[in-house]
Amino acid sequence: MKKFNPEKFVDEKIREIREKIGGERALVAVSGGVDSTTCAILTRMAIDENLICVILDDAFMREDEPERVAEILSKEPFNVPVKIIDVRERFLSAMKGLRDAEEKRKKFRETFYSVLGETAKKEGCRVLVQGTIKADIVETVGGVKTQHNVLEQMGINPMEKFGFKVVEPLINLYKWQVRIVARHLGLPAEISERQPFPGPGLSVRVVGEINPDKLDTLRKATVIVEEELARHKPSQYFAAIIDNEQFPEPSAAHVRETAARFLNIPSRSIQVGFFKDRATGIRCGKRHYGKIVGIKAQTAGGEVYKVAVQRLVSLQSIITNENPEITRVLYAVKGLQQNNPYVIAVRAVQTEDFLTAQVSEIPWETLERVAAGIIEKCPSVSTVFYDVTPKPPATIEME
Repeated sequence: MKKFNPEKFVDEKIREIREKIGGERALVAVSGGVDSTTCAILTRMAIDENLICVILDDAFMREDEPERVAEILSKEPFNVPVKIIDVRERFLSAMKGLRDAEEKRKKFRETFYSVLGETAKKEGCRVLVQGTIKADIVETVGGVKTQHNVLEQMGINPMEKFGFKVVEPLINLYKWQVRIVARHLGLPAEISERQPFPGPGLSVRVVGEINPDKLDTLRKATVIVEEELARHKPSQYFAAIIDNEQFPEPSAAHVRETAARFLNIPSRSIQVGFFKDRATGIRCGKRHYGKIVGIKAQTAGGEVYKVAVQRLVSLQSIITNENPEITRVLYAVKGLQQNNPYVIAVRAVQTEDFLTAQVSEIPWETLERVAAGIIEKCPSVSTVFYDVTPKPPATIEME
């Protein structure tokens, strides 16, 4: 395998960006993730003040994220002026009432590019530079899920529809290569080592319908998960929120018996629930919108039955093989007796290319600390689960 050379890549891309953009002004939207930020720095190096950098505050970013990202980019050595555009109400209105993951992704994309088209026109830009990477294209074209930043590869003409042409300097790189470029450019570790954050932000970590209360609860849970899991260095780790609405499922009894046999505990000590909303998964290389099952196992003393993460992954494998309509298997870490509106799923995975991923072996001590913190800070949460599903059959993100 040929070694990746970031210096050569940067030199070639700066020349390429200059050739493609020429003397025109270009717009770049930065989320704070390594892809879009690296893209912005490369383009700034290529066309200097002809780059207009914006952050769309779309209601789906983490706590204080727009201001923090703008501060990093505007300081030495990058000196990239950033405009924060408040479009929170517009995005929330556009997504209102939608439950299906693909519908939400498509509505986000439509709103995102409509806003950028208006911004580009206002700023006198006919070029949009964005940090699309190889995995985005592979997943979208392959039918796994629609990445919001894939246009031309899906037959969408951005000039015709939104009024700009698209330049994508990172389109042949995987995430690990983008990180190498970011380090070479001198981006702080806060950016270069930052775990991936999806373009649609927290909207794809809200399973089912989005509302302000779910978003606020998810932001609080996200802070706790990111602070506690960072030391274990998963490739990606986050919280997702699910409405605590379950429905009678004929296969629940079979899943409970399967779990009881595997864990060697009485079936009466296990609760199995199927959630009303579904999550995106993969079956035979294609998107599969499947069921989410939550498993709660208790000891004779009423405590959570602690099982090694890899054993839980093996249990998940048996369950999903026997019940292919199931996309996600969640295992309860801590719960309350009362039936609060939401549950939180904690996700942590190890991966290199983000096309496949394994569940991270997070110690139970950490999982319990995360769960206790979430239940303390988020009074509308009933239970905190750990997602023990690799990719496939699940995707990394919930939606």
